[in-house]
Amino acid sequence: MTLLTTPLDALHRELGARMVPFAGYDMPVQYRDGIIKEHQHTRTAAGLFDVSHMGQVVARGEGLAEQLERLMPTDFCRLTDHQATYALLMNDQGGVRDDLIVTRWSEETFFLVINAACKHDDLAYLRSALPQVSFEMLEEQALLALQGPQARHALVSLCPEVGALPFMCGMPVQIEGSSCYITCSGYTGEDGFEISCPADAAERIARRLLQHASVAPVGLGARDSLRLEAGLSLYGHELSQCITPIEAGLNWAIAKIRRPGGERAGGYPGAAVVAEQLEQGTERLRVGLAVKGRRPVREGQSVVADDGSVVGEVCSGAFSAVLEQPIAMAFVTPAAARVGTQLNVDVRGTSVATEVVPLPFVPQRYFRG
Repeated sequence: MTLLTTPLDALHRELGARMVPFAGYDMPVQYRDGIIKEHQHTRTAAGLFDVSHMGQVVARGEGLAEQLERLMPTDFCRLTDHQATYALLMNDQGGVRDDLIVTRWSEETFFLVINAACKHDDLAYLRSALPQVSFEMLEEQALLALQGPQARHALVSLCPEVGALPFMCGMPVQIEGSSCYITCSGYTGEDGFEISCPADAAERIARRLLQHASVAPVGLGARDSLRLEAGLSLYGHELSQCITPIEAGLNWAIAKIRRPGGERAGGYPGAAVVAEQLEQGTERLRVGLAVKGRRPVREGQSVVADDGSVVGEVCSGAFSAVLEQPIAMAFVTPAAARVGTQLNVDVRGTSVATEVVPLPFVPQRYFRG
């Protein structure tokens, strides 16, 4: 299969990226400095990520907030212009088709950023489920993510008006003569931004950002370890068509007004399942695991209690460059989910000791103004 490329493909290769297939695209997993240094640089300065493989969709229609609420347990009606929210596109079984960021541009126009692997299926589903709404995939837009404690300082050098932009808010801007849309959001737990820009301007904007002393290119490898440290779910690991938001510990993503007893309770696919789990609990819960020793644990490995019984399964694992130890997330039984519980992971026949710890593993540092 021929891999797609992003508008920054030539720049990645110039910077010495190691490219790998990801969601149908040829993407940089790391650059010359390696994953650990890129991870540390993002936590201490600013990392620039190419996320142009993600889907960018503009939805237009009358009563758009109410229409979108037919598919997601979100309070879209409360959003003001240029306010963003995390949302879950649900299925009838209470599982998650995709997780996305939705920004209200106006009463009749919303901007959706959706996962790369799901974007074409999502678009087809949205169009069939909401035929009164127009959904346009922005094929000629790139998407850059600038993340880290120095990200704001770096972006202000190109775009001063974003200096006070708070978390989960956006604004249209001009950068290097091109019309862009910036949201204060990201996938690392740090302050940062996502920059939607014309494909033909992406390399020029990226080069300008990389000229800033605090900014370095970062690949998919560090993006994954950063989001894991921040306790953030990855679709296909902590969320899927077979994993509910309550199992994933995302109760907060079910708006209070959409829960049983709320003014606009239910009305979305899987609402009955979610309502039951909110009231009665679930048979598994997402937890954080601190791994004792240096041996990593990986997705799919069994989590075992002291009595030898299997109580769950690892869904993500990586080395934490901040904590200097392996960490993981897993789905385990409620009895095994209490913080401080000692559990083991079966790593190819070897028992690796772990402890249930609170999420996130490292503090999230979003800028709230």
